Amino acid sequence: IEATELLGFVPQKNIVYNELLPYKDKLDEESNEFLAQIKGNLGRAVQLREIWPGVLFWTRKLSTYMRLYGRKFSKEEHVHFVRLLYELVTIPKLEISMMQSFARLLITMLKKKELLSREDLELPWRPLYELQDRILYSKTEHLSLNWFPRYFPESATQEMLDEWRPLMCPFDVTMQTAMGYFELFLPTTLPPELHDKGFKLWFDEFISLWVSVQNLPSWENLVSLFARLANDNIGYIDWDPYIPKIFTRILRSLNLPVGSSQMLVSRYLTNAYDISHVVIWISALLGGPSKQTQTQLSGLFNSITSFFHPSNHGRWLMKLMKLVQRLPASVVKRLHRERYRTPMWLTPVPESHLLSEQDITDFVESMKQPVLLAMFSKTGSLDAAQALQNLALLRPELVIPPVLEKTYPAMETLTAPHQLTATLSCMIGVAQSLVAGGQRFPEGPTHMLPLLMRALPGVDPNDFRKCMITFQFLATFVTLVPLVDCSAAVQTRNDLTQVEKELCSASAEFEYFVLQFIDRCFALIDTSTPEQTQEEMETEKMTHLESLLELGLSSTFCTILTQCSMEIFQVALEKVFNFATTNIFETHVAGRMVADMCRAATKCHPAEALKLFLPHCCNAILQISAKVLNEEELDKELMWNLQLFSEVTRVGGDQLLLYRSQLVQILQLTLHLKCKQGYNLACKLLYHILRSMSIIYPREYCSVPSGVQQHSDTYLPIKDWGQPGDLLNLGIQWHVPSTEEKEFVFYLLDLLLKPVLQCLQKHAQGEQDISRDDVLQSLSIVHNCLLGAGSLLPPLYGEPVEHFLLVFSIRARAILINELVAWQLIIIDYVADLSRENYREDICKVIRPLLHHTLEHSEDDIKSLFSILKIINDLLHFKGSHKHEFDSRWKSFSLIKKSMENKLHGSKQHIRALLIDRVMLQHELRNLIKEGCCYRSVHQDLINDLLRLSTSRYSQVRSKAQNVLFTALGTYNLCCRDVIPAVLKYLDPDRTDVTQQQFKGALYCLLGNHSVICLANLQYWDCITLTWPVIVRSGMSPSMSLEKPSVVRLFDDLADKIHRQYETIGVDFSIPESCVEVALKMMKSSNPEPTLCAASEQEELEGRKREEQKNKDSVQKYENLVVDLLDCLYDRNLPWKFEQIAIGFLSLMLRDDHPLPSSAVLFFIESLNHDSLLVRNGAISAVSGILKQLKRPHKKVAVNPYDLSELKTSLQSYRSDNQWLQYDSSRLPRSQQDWDECCFIEKTHWGYSTWPRTLMLYAPPEEQPKQGKTRQEMNESEQIIYDHFSDQQFIDQFIHYLSLEDRKGKDKFSPRRFCLFKGLFRNFDDAFLPLLKPHMERLVADSHESTQRCVAEIISGLIRGSKHWSYSKVEKLWALLCPLLRKALSNITIETYADWGTCIATACESRDPRKLHWLFEMLMESPVTGEGGSFVDACRLYVLQGGLAQQEWRVPELLHRLLHYLEPKLTQVYKNVRERIGSVLTYIFMIDVNLPHTQPTMSPRIAEFTERVLARLKPLMEGEEEIQNHVVEENTVGDQDERTQAIKLLKTVLKWLMTSAGRSFSSAVPEQLRLLPLLFKIAPVENDDSYDEMKRDAKTCLSLMSQGLLYSEQIPQVLNALEEISRISSWHARYTVLTYLQIMVFYNLFTFLSDAKAVSDVRALVLRLLEDEQLEVREMAATTLSGFLQCNFLSIDEPMQAHFEALSKTRLPKRKRRELGSVVDMIPSADLVRRHAGVLGLSACILSSPYDVPTWMPQILMDLSAHLNDTQPIEMTVKKTLSDFRRTHHDNWQEHKQKFTDDQLLVLTDLLVSPCYYA
Repeated sequence: IEATELLGFVPQKNIVYNELLPYKDKLDEESNEFLAQIKGNLGRAVQLREIWPGVLFWTRKLSTYMRLYGRKFSKEEHVHFVRLLYELVTIPKLEISMMQSFARLLITMLKKKELLSREDLELPWRPLYELQDRILYSKTEHLSLNWFPRYFPESATQEMLDEWRPLMCPFDVTMQTAMGYFELFLPTTLPPELHDKGFKLWFDEFISLWVSVQNLPSWENLVSLFARLANDNIGYIDWDPYIPKIFTRILRSLNLPVGSSQMLVSRYLTNAYDISHVVIWISALLGGPSKQTQTQLSGLFNSITSFFHPSNHGRWLMKLMKLVQRLPASVVKRLHRERYRTPMWLTPVPESHLLSEQDITDFVESMKQPVLLAMFSKTGSLDAAQALQNLALLRPELVIPPVLEKTYPAMETLTAPHQLTATLSCMIGVAQSLVAGGQRFPEGPTHMLPLLMRALPGVDPNDFRKCMITFQFLATFVTLVPLVDCSAAVQTRNDLTQVEKELCSASAEFEYFVLQFIDRCFALIDTSTPEQTQEEMETEKMTHLESLLELGLSSTFCTILTQCSMEIFQVALEKVFNFATTNIFETHVAGRMVADMCRAATKCHPAEALKLFLPHCCNAILQISAKVLNEEELDKELMWNLQLFSEVTRVGGDQLLLYRSQLVQILQLTLHLKCKQGYNLACKLLYHILRSMSIIYPREYCSVPSGVQQHSDTYLPIKDWGQPGDLLNLGIQWHVPSTEEKEFVFYLLDLLLKPVLQCLQKHAQGEQDISRDDVLQSLSIVHNCLLGAGSLLPPLYGEPVEHFLLVFSIRARAILINELVAWQLIIIDYVADLSRENYREDICKVIRPLLHHTLEHSEDDIKSLFSILKIINDLLHFKGSHKHEFDSRWKSFSLIKKSMENKLHGSKQHIRALLIDRVMLQHELRNLIKEGCCYRSVHQDLINDLLRLSTSRYSQVRSKAQNVLFTALGTYNLCCRDVIPAVLKYLDPDRTDVTQQQFKGALYCLLGNHSVICLANLQYWDCITLTWPVIVRSGMSPSMSLEKPSVVRLFDDLADKIHRQYETIGVDFSIPESCVEVALKMMKSSNPEPTLCAASEQEELEGRKREEQKNKDSVQKYENLVVDLLDCLYDRNLPWKFEQIAIGFLSLMLRDDHPLPSSAVLFFIESLNHDSLLVRNGAISAVSGILKQLKRPHKKVAVNPYDLSELKTSLQSYRSDNQWLQYDSSRLPRSQQDWDECCFIEKTHWGYSTWPRTLMLYAPPEEQPKQGKTRQEMNESEQIIYDHFSDQQFIDQFIHYLSLEDRKGKDKFSPRRFCLFKGLFRNFDDAFLPLLKPHMERLVADSHESTQRCVAEIISGLIRGSKHWSYSKVEKLWALLCPLLRKALSNITIETYADWGTCIATACESRDPRKLHWLFEMLMESPVTGEGGSFVDACRLYVLQGGLAQQEWRVPELLHRLLHYLEPKLTQVYKNVRERIGSVLTYIFMIDVNLPHTQPTMSPRIAEFTERVLARLKPLMEGEEEIQNHVVEENTVGDQDERTQAIKLLKTVLKWLMTSAGRSFSSAVPEQLRLLPLLFKIAPVENDDSYDEMKRDAKTCLSLMSQGLLYSEQIPQVLNALEEISRISSWHARYTVLTYLQIMVFYNLFTFLSDAKAVSDVRALVLRLLEDEQLEVREMAATTLSGFLQCNFLSIDEPMQAHFEALSKTRLPKRKRRELGSVVDMIPSADLVRRHAGVLGLSACILSSPYDVPTWMPQILMDLSAHLNDTQPIEMTVKKTLSDFRRTHHDNWQEHKQKFTDDQLLVLTDLLVSPCYYA
C-alpha cells in the first residue's frame, strides 16, 4: 500500500525480485520517471506521425521497461498501451519488420491473462483477420494470435461463421483456410451465460464433421480447436458420447505397428495429431461424474504399455515418450488451476467437474506402469524424469517407492551404468517430493541418507557420465537439506514423532558423509593428473571433459559446504587445507580442481578460512620468489601457491581489507614476474581482489535464511528439509561496496595501473622501446584492472556525433539527447568524484595511440592486438558483467528451475538458493541493459579503429575485430549509418591501393554474423541505395579476384543473406487517424503525468508535411536504386557473377504497391533471351510479376446468390440453389448471347456448403475495361512488352530457348512460364496469338520431351488467360486448340504424360466448367480406345482425371458419362490401364461423401456401382475351387467364359480399392464388406513375394481395409461378415480372418470396447477358431488371443482359464500298435485338436504378459508343464512357450522369482534346463 502512495497508482504486476535488491527504495522514482517519458514521447511521436524513428524507438523502450519492472503501470494505462499497439499492428500498409516488433510487444502485453478481463478490454477481430490474410498468404511468417480470442466481442462468433462457412468445401484447398481461421480466431472463453452466442453455434457441426471423416485429410486440424474449447469450458460440454471415438483416433494417430503382418499403410499424410494438443484435450476431459475418460485413458495406457519396454524401438517411440512426458504436466496444470490459483475473471470449473482425490489416484495409477518402463528407454530417461517429477507432486506414495526399488539395486551393481544414470536422473526429478515427505509420504526423508551414502561410489574417475550424474544427484539432494548433526535432540526433546527420531539419529552420519565425499574428490583429483609432464604438452587448456568435471566438482562441493553446520565445516576445512598445503599440483588440471575446493571453503565462511590460507600462501610465495624473479620457468611450488592464493581471495571484500598490506606486497612482487604463467596468475589475483571489493553480490546461498544453525529446544533443523524459500522474507545478505573498499580499489589502481599506463604511453610515442613480451604483460595488467574495477568506472563521455541527430525530426532534438544521457540506470550512485581519475578515459587515451603504433611498426604482433581488442570491447561495454556469461547463467538457472519446480502449488515455490540467484540475475540484467546508448565522438573513434582492425592483414585479427565491431554496432543508436560509407570505401572500383585482405575484411563487415544486423541489408532506403550498387560495382575493383574460392563464397553468402533477409521496405509510412486518437487518450491519463505535452496544431501540420515528404522521398529513393542497378548492368566490364547478383537485387525490387520503372521492364524483357539460363529464369519470374502489376482491375458487383438460382428453376433435385452452376451439356453457352447471359462462377468452393451473404461476381462485359487496346492507348511499360512480343525474331528466339532442355529427365512443367503466358494473354488478349500459332503447331508435332513441355505451358497459359475474352475470340481459340490437343494426346510419351496432366489440371483450376465445355467434350470423346496401345489409354485417362479433379463437385454429368463409358471396359488386360482406371474411379466416387450438414451431391454413387460389379463377379463367388490368375491375352471380346472376364474385372476393382483407401474422406464399409469373402479367398497366407499381382493386391487391400476407422454402427456388420467367412472350407480364408481381426480391433480399440456385444462376439470367434482342425489356424488364433489379452481388450478371467484347463485335459485315445508298413493315419482326431486348443489357450495367457508375472501365471505354467511329453504338435507348443517365457523374463528374473512358491520354482528350474529342452 505504501508503494501505491509513492507511485500514485496500483501497478498491474511488478517483478517481485526488484523488491529484494539492496537499492530497492530508489526504484519507484526511477520507474515513474521512465514511464512518464515513454508515455509522453510515444504519444507525441504518433501524433506527429513519425513511425520511424519515433514510434519504433519508444515502443522498444516500453518493452525494455517491461523487462526491468514487469507490468508496472495501472490497469487504465495497460488498456491504453494495448489499444495503441493494436492500432499500430493493424495499420494496413505497415512494413512487415515494424509490424513484427509491434506484434511481439503486444503479445507480451496480453500474456498474463488474469490482468485484463473481457470487461476491461474488447478488440475487434476483423482488422486482425485482414492482417492475417494479407500476411499468411504472402510469404512471411506466422505470428501467434492465440491470445486475442479472449477479447473479441460476443457477436464475433456468428460473424466469423458467416464469413468462413462458405469456404467449407471439403474437396477444395479453401477448407484448410477456413479451418485454420476457425482454429485461430473462434473465441472459447465466453462466460456461461453467453455460450449460446459462442461455441454452441458451431460445436455440434464441427464435432460431427470430425467424427464422420475417416481418413484424415489435410484440413483436419480441429483437434487444437477442440482442445482449447474443452480446456476453457470444463464441465459445460458433454463430451461423453464422443469419448470412445476421441480415444480411438488418438490411438490411431500414434501410428503403432500392430498385428502379425506388420504392414503399415503409408498414409500419404502422416496422420498424426500434435501431441501437445492431445494432452490438453485429455486433461480437460478428466474428472466429472461419468469417469469415462479415466477408464478409456487406463485402457489406452494398458494397450500401449508393452511398447514402452526398452527392448522395443521404432519411429513411433518419440511420440509415445512425448505423450508420457506432457500428460502429467498438463494434469498438474489443471489441478493448480482448480485448487491453488487465485481466482480470476475466466469461468471457474463447476463443482461437479472438479478433479476429486480419487480421480487423481486413478490417473497416477494408470500412468505409473508406462512411466516406469520408459525410465530405461533408448531415447534417454529425461522424459520419464519429467513425468515422474509431476506425478510425484500428485501422489508421492504411489510413484516414489517403485523408483526407489529400482534405484537401490542399480547403485549396488557395477555392471549396468546405463541403469544407474537413468535411475539417478529420475531420482533428481522426485527429490523435493521425497525429502519434504508430507502427510502422504512421511517415510520419504528416511531414504535420504542411505541414498547419499550409496551414491558416493559414483564419483568415479573412470566413468565420466556416471560421475557427472552423481555430482548432480548429490548437489540436488544436499541443496534441499541443511547438514546438521542433531542426534542429541533425541535425548533432549520428547515431542518427536517416530520418523523424526529416526531422522535425528541418522543425521549423525552427515559428517561422515562429507568427509567421505572429500576423500572421493581427492582420489578423483589424483587420477586426473596427466601422465607426461606439462612442459612437453604445450596446451594450456583443459580438455572439454575435464572442464565439465571441474565445474561439477566445484559446484557440488560448494553446495555441500554451504549447507554444512559450523562443526562439520571446521572438520572439512581442516581436511582440505591439509591436502592443499602438503602437496604441490600442476596448475592446469589437478591444481584448478584443488584451488576450486579451497575457494568453495573460503566462500562459505571467509573469516575462518582466510585465517588458515592467507598467511600460509603469503609466506610460501615470499620465501620462494626472492630467488626466482627473472626466471623464464618458475618453480612448481611457487606457481601452485600463487594459484591457490588467487582463488582463495574471491570472497567478500570486507574480509580482505584485514589483510591489505600482505595483498599489496604480494601483488607488487609477482605482477612483474618474467614467466608468463606466473604473471597471468598474479593478474588473476589482482582481478579477483578488485572485483570482490567493487561489485554488489549476495554473500550466501544457504537453504535456510541466516545460515545453518544447531538444533535447540525451539528449533529443529529437520523441519527445514525440502522447504521452498519464502519470497517475502528471503533475508539476502548483500555485499555492497563500502567507502573503505572503494578507497582501496582506487589506491591499488593508482599504485599498479598508473605506472603501467605511463610506460605504454611513452612506448606509443616512440620515446622508450619495450619488448613485445613486456607490452603483452602490461596489456594484461591493464585488462584485468579494467575488468576488476569496471563497475566503479563511469562510462566514456564525449560530444554526441552531430549529423545523426538530423534523422530525429527537428522537434524533440534537445529532449532526446538529454534522455539518452539520463538512460544510465541507477546501480550504485557513483558520486563521480572528480578528484578520482576516470581510469576508463585514461586507458582509452593510451590504448588508441598504442594501437596505431603497433599497426605501423609491428603489425605481426598478433597477441598484443588480441589483447588490445579485448580492452576496447570492455571499454565500450563492460559495466561489471558480460552479456554471454549472463545468458549462460540465465539458461542454467531456468534448467535447474525446471528440474526442481513445483507446478502444483503455484509459482515461485523454489528453494532459497534459486530465488537468490534470480534476484542476482535481475540485478545483472539492469546492469546490462544499454540499448540505444547515445553515440558519441569517443565511440566513433573506437569504432573506426575496430574497422581498421577488421580489414587488417591477418585473418585471425580480422575475425576477432569483426565480432567486437558487430557488438558495438548493435549497442549505439544509428551508428551503422556512420560505418557503412567507411566500409564501402574499400570496395570502390576506382581505388588501386586496397589489398585483398582489406577487400575481404570489408565484405565480412557487410555480411555481419548470425546474431547481429547485416549491414548490407539494413531495412532503410538510405542504406540500401548506398550499399547494393557498391556491392555490384565492386566486381570491377582491382582487388577482386574470382579465382579465389573464398571471395566467390563470400559474395554468394552476401547475395544469399540479402535474399533471405530482405523484406520489402515500405514506401508508405502513414499513421491513420484512429491511431492518433488512442494516443491522445493515453497522453491525457495521469499517474505518472507524461513528460511531454501533446503537440500543438502547428506542430501537427508540420508532422503531416514531414510524413508526406518522407513517403515521397521513399518512392524517389526506390526509383533511384532501380536506375543505379540498371546502370551497373549496362556496364560492359561487369563480370558475369556480378551481373547475376545485380539481377537478383533488381528482382527484389518488384513490389505490389508500386509499379516497376519502365527502364527495368525493358531490361527484364530483353533478358528473356539472354544467353545464360539463370538470367532467363530470373527474367521469366520477373516478367510474370510485371504483367501482374499491369493487370487491369475487373469490376465486380455484389449479387444475392438466391436470386440467381431462381432465374433458372430446374428439376427439383437434391439442392436446387446450386444446381444451375453444375455442368449440363444441354444448356452450354454456345452463342454470343448465351455467353453474355450465363453467370459464371469461377471458384469451386462457392455454393457447396452455404452461400455467402453477398457473392461478388464480375460485372457484364460492357462495364469492364476495353479489350484489345491499340498501342497508343497503352502506357510505356505495356508498349515495351507489346513491341517485343509482336516482333517475329524475338518470339522465335524466345520459343527456341523455352524448348531447350535444362537437366535431362529432371524437368517438370514450370508454373513460372505458365504464369508468364497467362499474363500475356490476359493483358493483351489474343494480340500475340498469330505469331505463336505456327510455333505451337510445330512443337506439338515434335514428340521430344522439352518441346512438348513448352507447348503444354503455352496452352495452359492460353486457356487460363482467356478468362475475360469475348465469346468470338474464345470460340476461335478453341477451334485452334482442340486439333492441337488431340494431336498432342495421340503423341503422348512416358516422359511427357505428367506434363500434359499438369497442363490440363492447371487450365481447369478455378474456372467455371461451362466456360471450358469445348475442352471437356474433347477429352471425353473416347479416352480408352486401344489405339496407340495401352499406354496412350492410360495417359488419356490421367489427363482427363487431372481436369475433372480440379472441378470437384460441379461436373456430375461428366462423371456419370465417364463411369458409364468405363464400366464395360473394366476388364482390362494391361496393368497400367487398370491402375489408372482404379485411380479415376477413386476420383469419380470421391465426391460421394456423407458428411454432416451437407446434402448429397449429384455425382455417381458407390453403392450402385458396387451392386453392378458384384453381379459380374458372381461366377467367382460360387465355386469353391482356387482362383487362378489368367494368362494375358489380347482384349478380344467374344468366346471367353464369364469366369475369366470376372477375374479381369476383379483385378481392376482391387486397384480401385487400393487407391481409394487413403484418399477418400470416408470408406464405404457396407459396400466393401460384400467384397471381403472374395478377397479372403485369394489373399495368400505366407509372406512370399513370388505371388502374382492379383494375390499381392488382395493382401494389400485387406491390410488397408483392416486399418480403416469404423463407425460404431458398422462394427456388427463387419463382425457378421467375418463370422460367415470363418465358416468357409478354405483354411486360408479362416487364417486371414484372424490377421484381419487383430489389426481391426487394435485400430478401433475404444469403439469396440464401448460395445459389449462386439467384445463377446470377437471373443467367441477367436475361441472357436482355437479349435480349428487346421494347425496353422489354431496357432494364429492363439497369437491373436495373446495379442488381445496383452492390449487388455480381453481379460484373463476364471471362466476362460477353466475353459482352457478343461480342454487341455481331454483324454486322448490309446494309440493302437500298427503293423509295419500300414498307412499312417494323418488326420488328427478331434480329441487331439481339443487338447491342443486348451494348451494353446494356456500358452496364449502366458505370452500375453512378457514383462511381468501376474498372480495367475505360476499355476498356468504348472498346468502347461504337465503336457511336456504329449504327442506332437502339443509338445512343440509347450516347448516354444517355455523358451519364450524364459527369454522375456530373464532380465528381471530376480524380481520375478519372488512370485513362485519353492515347489513351483523347483519344477520350473527343472523344466527350463531339463534334458528334453535340448532334445
